[in-house]
Amino acid sequence: MAQEPCRPRRSVLYIPASNDKALAKIGALACDAVIIDLEDAVLPADKKAARDKIARILAGREKRCEMVVRINPLAGEWGADDLLAVAKAEPDGILLPKIGTPRDILEAGDLLDDNFAPDSVKLWAMVETPKALLNIGAIAELGRDPASRLACFVAGTNDLVKATGILATPDRRYMMPWLMQLVLAARAGGLDVIDGVANDFRDLDALARECADGAAMGFDGKSLIHPAQIEPANHAFSPSPEALARARAIRDAFARPENAGRGVIAMDGRMVERLHLAEAEKLLAKAIIIGA
Repeated sequence: MAQEPCRPRRSVLYIPASNDKALAKIGALACDAVIIDLEDAVLPADKKAARDKIARILAGREKRCEMVVRINPLAGEWGADDLLAVAKAEPDGILLPKIGTPRDILEAGDLLDDNFAPDSVKLWAMVETPKALLNIGAIAELGRDPASRLACFVAGTNDLVKATGILATPDRRYMMPWLMQLVLAARAGGLDVIDGVANDFRDLDALARECADGAAMGFDGKSLIHPAQIEPANHAFSPSPEALARARAIRDAFARPENAGRGVIAMDGRMVERLHLAEAEKLLAKAIIIGA
């Protein structure tokens, strides 16, 4: 199977499926992806009406922005109906909440296959329970099998705080080991991984610090709750001019005739391997897509 194209996911904005005013603005947003939320942001009495709008919302989607729908838990009252209805609308992804084991991903994938959803409909997974973290390695391994459809993890940091009782500090120091574990598992499975939300959307300085920390930890982007958070996230998760310059230098150095076939070269007094070339080429490809 062909390798999936590189998709930037620097800024991933949640929009309630019940908020028509916010939904109408999707085409004007500068975020890389939108998650239309049928779960936490929609009251029980509004669940069915919100689900029924998904086909219309996705029919007018902007191809520039990746469109994902978060359904309700499959084991609950609305989840299975959500999955089947959303799959018919063919979003870029379906975000599964409250996963705990690989079986949760496999069951969702089986339902999609049984109902002839195209392979382009990927599965994203919320990692927001202690059980999911304990099983994260086995869940991530599904990313190596294209048939699983699994493409991306999203950290559910608010739910993790609630479930574990840890103190939520501004620097997230008590959550840091779990976040790093999540990044490690995602990389082992070849998956993208999105950091959790910053709850105070008015404090853009705090958001910028969280984004910088998330980028340094290896996250691909940040999940957001307000359009004002898009620009800081895009900035933090875009390659810096210095990183791009070094990536170009690595690419050009390996392209020289004298370095053909060499696995290791010296650059500016440092050893550079072909794994660094692969990283540089990936960074440059991302820069082209986002216009950096």
